[in-house]
Amino acid sequence: MNRAAGTAAPRRKTAAKASAQVGLDFSSPDDVVCGVDEAGRGPLAGPVVAAAVILDPAKPRIRGLTDSKVLTAKKRDELYEKIIERALAYCVASASVEEIDSLNILHATMLAMKRAVEGLRVTPTLAKIDGNRCPSLSIRSEAIVSGDLLVPCISAASILAKVTRDRMLLELHRMFPVYGFDAHAGYGTPQHLTALREHGPCEHHRRSFAPVRDAHLRLGTAVDLPEGVVVVPPVALDDAFLADDSAPF
Repeated sequence: MNRAAGTAAPRRKTAAKASAQVGLDFSSPDDVVCGVDEAGRGPLAGPVVAAAVILDPAKPRIRGLTDSKVLTAKKRDELYEKIIERALAYCVASASVEEIDSLNILHATMLAMKRAVEGLRVTPTLAKIDGNRCPSLSIRSEAIVSGDLLVPCISAASILAKVTRDRMLLELHRMFPVYGFDAHAGYGTPQHLTALREHGPCEHHRRSFAPVRDAHLRLGTAVDLPEGVVVVPPVALDDAFLADDSAPF
């Protein structure tokens, strides 16, 4: 409510309101909002996958939406089916291993997110992105740290991206069983690192990630990366399964 000109607000109330403010909301009642999240930044192999989801307010609310990392695989699969059934629109996209190695993982992640948003059959007016960076989009965007835990449409995107990528890695496991992709989804676990040392990398490993690069160098099969691409150091093994969507870029 507007105050009359010359009327000052009580300082104590103003301070209380300011201290209670935890963030800014750039949406309006007229916005068509899509949530965007990714899966697969930290692994040593496979693509990075992003999803964009516009929830349908006319359909029943999907209960249980939250950060995909805190859900069991069974619960993620159940929610995946509900999301694709009830969403107003959704799109899952990816950036390949080749794109990760040529662009670096940050830019490849942004590319996958951009593809997901642009692939929606309904054009959103606002994209809410999990994390602290936004891809370059033709619509307004807002980065929300821990958005996959706080914003339902981002949670939905988190689940679609995670389930899709996990299924991709299961397919890779059938093609290359020696690496154990079905157990670690490409992360740098002790099992995976041992397999890299014993068998060397396959074409689905990311050459711009240090353990893969080191394995190539030991075998004498390393190929120079494009100029400007920085080799990504390994994720700490204790944090391997938590680093995917929550680690900073």
